Amino acid sequence: MPSGDGALGVLGLLTVAAVVEVLPRTGLVNPGYLPPTSEILRALGGVLADADFWRLLGLTLRGWAAGLAVAMALGVALGLLIGSFRVLREVTASTIEFLRPIPSVALIPLVVLVFGSRPPSALVLVVYAATWQVLVQVLYGVADVDPVARDTARSYRFSFLSTGWNVVWPTALPYVVTGFRLAAAVALILEVTAELVIGVPGLGQAIGVAQSSGAVPETYALVIAVGLVGVLVNVLARVLERRVLRWHPSVRREAS
Repeated sequence: MPSGDGALGVLGLLTVAAVVEVLPRTGLVNPGYLPPTSEILRALGGVLADADFWRLLGLTLRGWAAGLAVAMALGVALGLLIGSFRVLREVTASTIEFLRPIPSVALIPLVVLVFGSRPPSALVLVVYAATWQVLVQVLYGVADVDPVARDTARSYRFSFLSTGWNVVWPTALPYVVTGFRLAAAVALILEVTAELVIGVPGLGQAIGVAQSSGAVPETYALVIAVGLVGVLVNVLARVLERRVLRWHPSVRREAS
């Protein structure tokens, strides 16, 4: 990110923090609903110093990583398989377009009925939401393969696996990485949502407990902590994208 954009981003955060500090102290906003920034930051320091926070963070990250891993495996495998065969693309197109828009939160009553307030409930929601991000990107990547390159591989009698590895995969890889970056964010959102709504142990559950007990500063502090985790996930996904695609022209232009 350019330094100018970074400076503007920091300025924006400081402006929001200053506004949140001033509004409750001037009586324009009820402090019971929006505490001053200084009080929220003090609560955030207490939350970060609590060992239980790190335990809950570990549970959230474990559920997120497990769901993301399953979604990546399913999305890549199904995307390469469906995208490689025209018949499969035509057969599954309507099914994909029907299922993809269904919000994962609409499945909450079903997963609670089957799994209760246990980690598998969150896993199902995360996998369902994140898999679509990967699958659709992989389908786009396979469709973007140069027909000339595919025909050349066929004329040289490359096997199906050899064609997939040497022709399809290099073209689809940027789309796979994009799918990973999108799925990583969606998986975290659904993991925290499942913890908050269903009661699966994790940071989302802690936010719900703090809110229901009237600990307003702690609630905001936990929300900020989750937001920081989201920022870290996005940064790590970007770093991974640059490393994996360091050979790609788009990344090389960005680096230059």
